[in-house]
Amino acid sequence: MQNQLNISLVQFDIHWENMELNFRKIEELIEADQFDADLIILPEMFNTGFTMHPERVASDETNERVGNWMLALAKKKQATVAGSMAYHEAGKYYNRLMAVTPGGLVTHYNKRHLFRMAGEHKKYESGDERVVIEVGKWRIALFVCYDLRFPVWSRNLNQYDMAIYVANWPHKRREVWQTLLKARAIENQCYVAGVNRIGKDPAESYSGHTVLVDFTGRELIKAIDDNETVVSETIQLNDLEKFKTTFPTWMDADNFIITFE
Repeated sequence: MQNQLNISLVQFDIHWENMELNFRKIEELIEADQFDADLIILPEMFNTGFTMHPERVASDETNERVGNWMLALAKKKQATVAGSMAYHEAGKYYNRLMAVTPGGLVTHYNKRHLFRMAGEHKKYESGDERVVIEVGKWRIALFVCYDLRFPVWSRNLNQYDMAIYVANWPHKRREVWQTLLKARAIENQCYVAGVNRIGKDPAESYSGHTVLVDFTGRELIKAIDDNETVVSETIQLNDLEKFKTTFPTWMDADNFIITFE
């Protein structure tokens, strides 16, 4: 089991509610990057954009189509592929972050904090379970966009090594995005990957600032704003474990229990 993790973050202009065009764009960008990744991360609702009309884009058929595409990409690149989509299940809709391995294992996380300023809470169901996946020796926690603003939900007491936040985070709040990604990394003593889109949708403009941050808040890689690109990096689990051994703030954290209403 490898100590290092090769990670690729995909930043692109999502075609509004056009699944096939988005699939092709992602494939083109990944092929051009030619990096041997273990984990490929896509933005929030990578196949449609952040739509408040899930009835137009989400169905049992689209669930299967997106899942099959993610699996095909995972097999081709021999990497776990993660990204969120509008997902239909039993007459309800979820903003669901899917993680698909080359072997066909599918793990999902339903976005906990729904962005009420856009009416997301009226269209989608909220999740109530935090999810951590494994990629090699790495434990990776899954979060979506607005979750970033809620440190209690991201709290890490040596339960994960990396947190990923997939997003459609608007340019006008980019300073918040940059600040909170670093804060979550520092307070939780973990790597943090923030993967954002660029371009425009009917409601907002996006400039990206896709970034990988280490446990001290240092930016390891960062995508150029407003550019469609894949940024890739190799990180070491030993570096994190050594830091947590010499500076174990997590051992002095306050205990509490999360309850749901």
